Amino acid sequence: MKVVIIMGSSSDEPHAKKITDHLDILSIKWEQFVASAHKQPLEVLKILENNTGQDSLVYVTIAGRSNALSGFVGANSEFPTIACPPFTDKTDMLVNIHSTLQMPSKTPVLTILDPGNCATAISRIFKV
Repeated sequence: MKVVIIMGSSSDEPHAKKITDHLDILSIKWEQFVASAHKQPLEVLKILENNTGQDSLVYVTIAGRSNALSGFVGANSEFPTIACPPFTDKTDMLVNIHSTLQMPSKTPVLTILDPGNCATAISRIFKV
């Protein structure tokens, strides 16, 4: 049972910490990486390949703007992908929500805006 957090940028670290703080309270093991689907797609694929064969895993993607990261992970992994996009204000939130919800077919990505709810959803997926 493990959560793999992939951030599109190191500037997403404060948002990721809001999730990992909750995961720590729930005693859920996690790993964190920075890899952009636009700028480092091979690095993202490497992260996914390194986790193939895990028994129980959830990916959390943290990326804003066009949010290719969530779709890229969702399309290339057999595990659940939760997008938890960061945003700075309501306009930024709308851009991030729309890009996160507009995934192509056979690209399942769950979208959760609140970092605490993201951790709670993970605990329910793992039945912790």
